[in-house]
Amino acid sequence: MDRRYFGTDGIRGRVGEPPITADFILKLGWAAGRALVSQGCNKVLIGKDTRISGYMFESALEAGLSAAGLDIALLGPMPTPGIAYLTRTLNACAGVVISASHNPYYDNGIKFFSRDGAKLPDELEARIEALLDEPLTTADSSALGKAERIEDARGRYIEFCKSTLPSRISLRHLKIVVDCAHGATYHIAPSVFSELGAQVVPIGVSPNGININEGVGSTQPERLRQAVLAEQADLGIAFDGDGDRLAMVDGNGRVLNGDDLLYVIARDRLRAGQLPGGAVVGTLMSNLGLEVAFNELGIDLHRAKVGDRYVMQLLNQHGLMIGGEGSGHNICLDRTTTGDGIVSALQVLAAMVTADVTLAELTGGMSQYPQHLVNVPVAKQRDPAGSRRIQEAVRQAELELGVRGRVLLRPSGTEPVIRVMVEGEDEGQVASLASALAGTVREAMAG
Repeated sequence: MDRRYFGTDGIRGRVGEPPITADFILKLGWAAGRALVSQGCNKVLIGKDTRISGYMFESALEAGLSAAGLDIALLGPMPTPGIAYLTRTLNACAGVVISASHNPYYDNGIKFFSRDGAKLPDELEARIEALLDEPLTTADSSALGKAERIEDARGRYIEFCKSTLPSRISLRHLKIVVDCAHGATYHIAPSVFSELGAQVVPIGVSPNGININEGVGSTQPERLRQAVLAEQADLGIAFDGDGDRLAMVDGNGRVLNGDDLLYVIARDRLRAGQLPGGAVVGTLMSNLGLEVAFNELGIDLHRAKVGDRYVMQLLNQHGLMIGGEGSGHNICLDRTTTGDGIVSALQVLAAMVTADVTLAELTGGMSQYPQHLVNVPVAKQRDPAGSRRIQEAVRQAELELGVRGRVLLRPSGTEPVIRVMVEGEDEGQVASLASALAGTVREAMAG
């Protein structure tokens, strides 16, 4: 689909700059409402993370959806996967998330879930974009949508998360540092783990509208690492601003990313005979060390394009259950319908408790290859595959790396950058090749 506004994860940008403006979000709410009403929809949920602009965009969306004739249920601050879950259980026909995920507070965005808790189909997104070109009209006064606030949304989602941990497993012997990134999990995640028996040390649980993801969370795990060591905790858990990504820290202070955690979950499912097809879905960015470790277990790794949308597509295409990205956006379709940081963390803890080992021991079967990623800013989004100079530089780098390394260049789906990734056994060689390739891309894309 040729999208003007929708990227791989909804619509995102800097607040106050098109399209992340109050007037556009009002029109987007109306366009989405019109598209949904045409399919027989009558109620939509709206949830948000903790950034200050969420108040403004919540009101704008509410007005647009109401003008289109849709009723609205307001959830307040709620993790993205919680909105997906509540969309299903509250019998809404769509859920709307106001969040820019792991981005700073001055960014925001909108993404949608369908009635079954999955991302909207491409065809519906295309219909919404087409309606954005039409003049905004208002339904008859008798047909305008009404709004209500769901007071027990937090408790409903907490109970769901707890239900994904097998009842035989208790966390009562674990001390866990939980970092909520001052984001949407701040009032949920600590309760989930403590109610399951763990001793919880919470950090990143004081949102003020502008501190979301600031020095905390899954993309900046150093504070979590220090807290785990200082508290002599068994492990640490970190989420991003909207709670769909996960990073963990073992008791020795080692940071574990999504590839490490995907390995743990998949191996545990294989042990329990619960890995359909004996396969897992990763992405083009999944570490080569993960693929090697899976091969040793007899697990096939299917690589999707980068983005949870594409991981989900490949999971559904092959009838598989477990997939994820190195960013920590892991999906357990045998537990829920979308990437969920809290649910993923519980699956790792279940594997750890079942095996009666530490988290460090649990991840010992996998060694990640050095991987160097450079983001090259570009004024205009272009595919580097169209440059003969870039392709020749890639070919030379691949020859130098041999069969135990790889190169990947791709335009970002969420930022105006080209991502240059080099992976191999020698860290110095990898860094040098990545830097040289990034320079070539920078020069070629500027021409």
